[in-house]
Amino acid sequence: MEQHLIYSFFLIFAGAAVLASIALYTRQPLLVAYIALGAAFGPYGFAWVSDIKLLDEISHIGIIFLLFLLGLDMQPSHLLHMLRKATLVAVLSSIAFAAMGYAVGVGFGFTQTESLIIGLAMMFSSTIVGIKLLPTTVLHHKHTGELVVGLLLLQDVIAIIVLLGMYSGDTSAESSGGWQYLKTLLALPLMSGFAYLFVRFVLLKLIQKFDRFHEYIFLVAIGWCLGMAEGAQFLGLSAEMGAFAAGVVLATSPISQYIATSLKPLRDFFLILFFFSIGASFNLGLISKILLPSLVMAALVLTLKPVIFRGLLTRISEDSKMGWEIGFRLGQVSEFSLLIAYLATDLNMIGIEASHVIQATAILTFLLSSYIVAFNFQCPIAIPDHLRRD
Repeated sequence: MEQHLIYSFFLIFAGAAVLASIALYTRQPLLVAYIALGAAFGPYGFAWVSDIKLLDEISHIGIIFLLFLLGLDMQPSHLLHMLRKATLVAVLSSIAFAAMGYAVGVGFGFTQTESLIIGLAMMFSSTIVGIKLLPTTVLHHKHTGELVVGLLLLQDVIAIIVLLGMYSGDTSAESSGGWQYLKTLLALPLMSGFAYLFVRFVLLKLIQKFDRFHEYIFLVAIGWCLGMAEGAQFLGLSAEMGAFAAGVVLATSPISQYIATSLKPLRDFFLILFFFSIGASFNLGLISKILLPSLVMAALVLTLKPVIFRGLLTRISEDSKMGWEIGFRLGQVSEFSLLIAYLATDLNMIGIEASHVIQATAILTFLLSSYIVAFNFQCPIAIPDHLRRD
């Protein structure tokens, strides 16, 4: 197993280095290289990397670190203001996207249940793509970045409710759906209160006492992030929400920026695995069967999401230009969409073709929306030099 994992890491990171070099020379977003590498090296390509489930579990750590680092840049007072302002936009846009996905599913002959699941999967935008393309030094402390983050967090809450609903529809589940919902409603304020008290009375005091030992701060930060992520999952929330809360309660401390700088390389290591696993999990043999509905769905997502977000944001007195930018930054479907597809397939709610329509739409929108942002807006992987901001 050890040799197998080392060999897989060698193929992934050596291959990613080669493809990333080609992508940079040809002025392409690096995300494209990672997903393409997964499709080529995975079990449906050359099958050089076969244990995708293990890699997918490992790569999830990258998303957890991404949300933790995001929380470190978010002042709690600003975040609460944005969440209140963005709630209506998040709910109405989710309903519109679900209706679009349902209509396309019915139009291509999928069953009512499959069409409903496809619609639910279209409701969300990608936290990992949206935030990875959000430059820390430019937008995190500005209104645009705060709105993007607020909408993504609210979508995460909606996604958790959807997943709980799917779990409660599983008759083999041991716990009742009602208890799960109640547990989730109580979990967020309890987790936030605990995090605030622990950081104020324990964590910051330890860091202040031993701040001259940089290795200690690094270890404490990782332990706090992963501990909160695990605690959130135990309470019925997502690991991402726990990691984000862990970062937010540290954001007011001067040590937050040092922690953020220290953990960025670790985050990028795991995110490469995440995008590789997306490409590797896709069955290339089904392309001919799901190509047309996936292309139609992806085209509608890329076209309508910016329009709907812009329309809703201008209704709450936001600037039209900023509304367009936020719409394009959120103009893809989500990693939650992939989770919905995998879970619905396991619960026999949808067939393999419907599942792969969702997966193909996710991959296409990940790639194409990255191109749109990289060519038109400030981001870390922007193609024009004047737009590149870390």
